[in-house]
Amino acid sequence: MKYPWIDAYLMEKRGVTKDLQPEWNWIRYQIGGKLFAAVCLDDQDQPYYITLKLEPLEGEFLRKQYADILPGYYMNKIHWNSVKADGAVPDEVLKSLLDKAYQIVLGSLSRKKQKEVLEQPCPNDLISCCGADCGACSCYGRMCKGCTKACGKVFHAPQGSACPIFDCCRIRKGLHSCGECEKLPCDLFLGTKDPNLSEEAFMKTVDERTKRLRG
Repeated sequence: MKYPWIDAYLMEKRGVTKDLQPEWNWIRYQIGGKLFAAVCLDDQDQPYYITLKLEPLEGEFLRKQYADILPGYYMNKIHWNSVKADGAVPDEVLKSLLDKAYQIVLGSLSRKKQKEVLEQPCPNDLISCCGADCGACSCYGRMCKGCTKACGKVFHAPQGSACPIFDCCRIRKGLHSCGECEKLPCDLFLGTKDPNLSEEAFMKTVDERTKRLRG
């Protein structure tokens, strides 16, 4: 599949659960018990469609723009669309569509249910794009609210600016984490060193973060 990041991307959203629907051989992603996206698998368990919910007019517009976006496979053709798993839809476009599908279904829940969902902890809230575990940092909760919530403007970053790694990963490249970059660990990654760590200790953290990001 062209989009190997999908599972991690969806499971980072609050309240998302997934299961395998054996009859259809679909990996279903749900929020509040309602489906918003699915990865459809073939007989060899290989993805062939990513199916997601969209507003009807937007779905119709996108199908005209991209040959690899089709009416929902085995779904209501008005509200659902399917993206070819090996197609040419850009990653950033597909991420935007998955975000919209999530928001559409979240918005369909009762206010009470929405509140319950949004108050649930997000598994990777405390994992920064460079793979650091903010929750394990002594500064978290005191002088720093964590990389993700601070949009990279953490306590050790240049005044008013995002951390160089966050800037490269999230802002300039549009990636969710450095784990999606083929250059990991790059010169920037290796050059951003905590001065309080020895070279040996720093390289150990690089190895740990790289393994965390690569899964």
